[in-house]
Amino acid sequence: MSTEDQPRNAKVSGPRRGGHAPRTLTQVLKEADQMVVQGELDEYLPIPTGFDQIDRIIGGGLRRTEMVLLGGPQGIGKTITALQMARNLALNEATYAFYISYEHSEIHLLNRLLCLESVDGGVADGTSAGLRLKDLHNIVVSQRAREWVRHDGNVGLYQILTQHPKTAKALEAINQYADRLILMKASPAVTTLNSIREMVRQMVEVTGGKVALFIDYLQKVAIHPERATDEAEKVTIVVEGLKDIAMTLNIPVLSIVAADREGLKSKRLHLYHLRGSSALDYECDIAIIMNNKFHILSKDHVAFNPYKSESYRDWVVFTIEKNRAGRAMIDVEFQLKAQHFCFVPKGSLVEQKLIDEKIIVE
Repeated sequence: MSTEDQPRNAKVSGPRRGGHAPRTLTQVLKEADQMVVQGELDEYLPIPTGFDQIDRIIGGGLRRTEMVLLGGPQGIGKTITALQMARNLALNEATYAFYISYEHSEIHLLNRLLCLESVDGGVADGTSAGLRLKDLHNIVVSQRAREWVRHDGNVGLYQILTQHPKTAKALEAINQYADRLILMKASPAVTTLNSIREMVRQMVEVTGGKVALFIDYLQKVAIHPERATDEAEKVTIVVEGLKDIAMTLNIPVLSIVAADREGLKSKRLHLYHLRGSSALDYECDIAIIMNNKFHILSKDHVAFNPYKSESYRDWVVFTIEKNRAGRAMIDVEFQLKAQHFCFVPKGSLVEQKLIDEKIIVE
């Protein structure tokens, strides 16, 4: 029987203490007490994503055993968000981020990170001096051509990045976390749920459990043997499997989820528009839905101040639609620097009225 076929309570090797045997609350309390005595406080310490308003609402960051879903329309910046969060986690010297991408190669993700780091990880408001992807490509190609003319055929990317003033700072920043951010180009035909589970299990053993898993994106995760009759059943198997990885290996999991056709047609995307089955809603602990702010402003606001409204095209609203540990249906906004593949991580609550939404004021 494959791991996908196992029930939720099946024993899977990992660091979770006590296995899955029934225990009295007294036994659980003793275990928790001993963990605190030994200074093992991971159960009580969330890992910040670096997006300040999101961290505030979800209780400080990502938590062990929890699964977060990140949804949104095409081109809204889901990969930018997830990769920036993984980068932020890896900056924490006690955390390893494992980013599995079914969409992009590892080198492309590296290039995105170089652009991000050229503007201080999105912290700076002014990005005129930052690298765009085409700037980075031009630097590498032109410098390599010069070296070839000089008959120095051994020059490599690292040397080019180190010597060019626009890339040297970005490379220096990446080197701070390069050993703790693990990237993988996955294949929809080969990288199965079982293989992901095994890779994460090995990383948990090596790192002492200091791992966070990122999946880009959920609908492309393969299951083997292929036994789903339709996409809804496949998504159910995958989302339950990812939640099981979070639970049994005691790590946080964040997965990007694509929208369905109706969601792509709607004016504002919601959790129920995510492609697959209702298991997405049931299994996740936190669901964050992204929408372009300009597109979801109420008509009254756009009509009243059209010039101001136009400036919101570069802003993305993150709606925490589900939050098992706190308040939900809260809208926060972050400015997108798309050409540098990053968000400015200092956000704010949305003050304007949005379509089909109540205004929530703290």
